[in-house]
Amino acid sequence: MNIAANNPLLKSWVEVPQGSDFPIQNLPFGIFKTTNLTPRVGVRIGDHVLDLKTLYILGYLENLPFELSDFDNEFLNSLMKKGKKATRDLRNRISKLLDANQTDLQNHNHHVDQLLIPVNQIEMLMPVQIGDYTDFYSSREHATNIGTMIRDPKNALSPNWLYIPVGYHGRASSVILSGQNIHRPKGQIKPNPEEPPIYSACRLLDFELEMAFITYDGKALGDSISTSEAENYIFGMCLFNDWSARDIQTWEYVPLGPFFI
Repeated sequence: MNIAANNPLLKSWVEVPQGSDFPIQNLPFGIFKTTNLTPRVGVRIGDHVLDLKTLYILGYLENLPFELSDFDNEFLNSLMKKGKKATRDLRNRISKLLDANQTDLQNHNHHVDQLLIPVNQIEMLMPVQIGDYTDFYSSREHATNIGTMIRDPKNALSPNWLYIPVGYHGRASSVILSGQNIHRPKGQIKPNPEEPPIYSACRLLDFELEMAFITYDGKALGDSISTSEAENYIFGMCLFNDWSARDIQTWEYVPLGPFFI
């Protein structure tokens, strides 16, 4: 993506360890808090988090279409509602402020001390309020493996998979942060095909490392988003660990499931 903030030649005046996943070219938004600071929007740079609420209060985000409430917020949804151009302009502004060739921020040490917080002092929170969650089979091999588990292996791959993106709605309320405990799900399973199902804790708990896209508001109901427009509706992406109770899923899957995700 050819935008100013992604310029590979950029260097930051903030120290970034060699091999860091968060150089100046990758400035992800998130929600954080500390023992002294309430939940708010931040951006990761190296081993620090830049406090955008304080950055706004100090006047560094002028002439952008944001309000204090967009940053003094426990979710990113308010910020996202400003749209793609606004959030891209915000990222470019932050990139410019962190650029080693720019002195607007780096020469104000009393501001820098307020704005940059070491990551070992912060707690990350759920970044967005999730209103909907749709899971897609993104690879042929994955779709075939799932089909083998829950259908006739000879007809594992649904014929429509090659023509349309096959997905299903999951429970948005079940999405949690990394590091939180999960509970082994309970439901009906059918360990013996010749006997009725039983109610039991899941015995075949599976997990898949997936890529998740966080999107802006879509078009009005009934209007389509074309593939050429898709990038304009993507706010960001993250890693997503999808847990599935395969034995419960197999029994519930036919004909309308899976009910359990």
